[in-house]
Amino acid sequence: MISTFKSADILLPRFRLDSEKMERWACIACDQYTSEPEYWESAERTVGDSPSALRLILPELRLSEAERLIPEINQTMREYMDGILEEHPGSMIYLERRLKNGKIRRGLVGAVDLEQYDYTKGAKSLIRATEGTVLERIPPRVRIREGAPIELPHIMILIDDPGRTVIEPLAGKDFETAYDFDLMLGAGHVSGGFVPESEQERVGQALDALCVGENPLLFAMGDGNHSLASAKAFWEKLKPTLSEAERENHPARFALAEIVNIHDEALEFEPIYRVVFGVEPESLISELKAYAKSLPDSGIAPQRIALVTPDGDDEVVFEKPSSFLPVGTLQTFLDGYLKAHPEAKIDYIHGVDSVRKLVTRNSVGFIFDGMKKSELFPTVIADGALPRKTFSMGEADDKRFYIEARKITL
Repeated sequence: MISTFKSADILLPRFRLDSEKMERWACIACDQYTSEPEYWESAERTVGDSPSALRLILPELRLSEAERLIPEINQTMREYMDGILEEHPGSMIYLERRLKNGKIRRGLVGAVDLEQYDYTKGAKSLIRATEGTVLERIPPRVRIREGAPIELPHIMILIDDPGRTVIEPLAGKDFETAYDFDLMLGAGHVSGGFVPESEQERVGQALDALCVGENPLLFAMGDGNHSLASAKAFWEKLKPTLSEAERENHPARFALAEIVNIHDEALEFEPIYRVVFGVEPESLISELKAYAKSLPDSGIAPQRIALVTPDGDDEVVFEKPSSFLPVGTLQTFLDGYLKAHPEAKIDYIHGVDSVRKLVTRNSVGFIFDGMKKSELFPTVIADGALPRKTFSMGEADDKRFYIEARKITL
């Protein structure tokens, strides 16, 4: 067995079978609702004084407060390890997530080997990034991980398993319940069961069987690319301080994650839209349209991008796109525009309604067609990576919630 994905000593709250307490425990991924503080205020009210993963993570909305909050978070982690969290050695968890639309998405939680992961463009590793990794976003996240005794994953990694040989055979099995509860703020329901060793071995064999061809891509990043990249950077920083024997099984070598089959019918790719703040809308749009006209012939079919402004909607047509995906053509322009206009700020938004809500004065929203699921693995194998923030696996409330944890220090 290649052992790129393995069991882990998973930490869960001692009250894991109490559905009311677990609803307050689990919280949404830190990189959601980054421009909507009201969501996080609602989460705070829901949690109240109860133990919660919300106390163990740093919402990106509050990154400016990192220096003050990180020590508090790490202290809370240590306190929870003393009385709230309980370890389940050698575990994998099969989970079913009922989304807001009623569909069931299936996944499997375990540990991926960071030695098999490379986030650089053109990598040939078994685990690869699907989008460009913004290197300047890694050091702050490494600092968070350096002082943390545990990790909580919102990472979701995709496998290309059209025969449904890895995860789907676990459905309907009578496993010991790990948890079963509604998610806060109407985000659906999640249930999980502990996978026995015999099934863990079958999972490993089925994953090995997917490693075919000269350049096999076993795991493609779905959500949490920068979190996994930060775990990798932290491991590479720590590794020289360890002996060869210590490197083999040090907990920091691995990262807890959920794997999902890209062929799961409930898994839907949603575009990640853009909103640029702190601009004069007419001026930005004028520059964008001039840029569109300046592009050389590419042989790619024309692309349309809807523009949302405080005064109404507009659109730009790229007759000669520079990228096969509308988001790539747009992002090339936005990268240059933001560099030339440091007063402008960009945010990456899930959902058309959120874009429209956020566009008030001095801002422009960009809405465009997304990428098809079938394009992901072939594109990453051929081109190395997509433009950053190309796709999202479902809208914000469909994201992975923090539930499980794992020690990353000895």
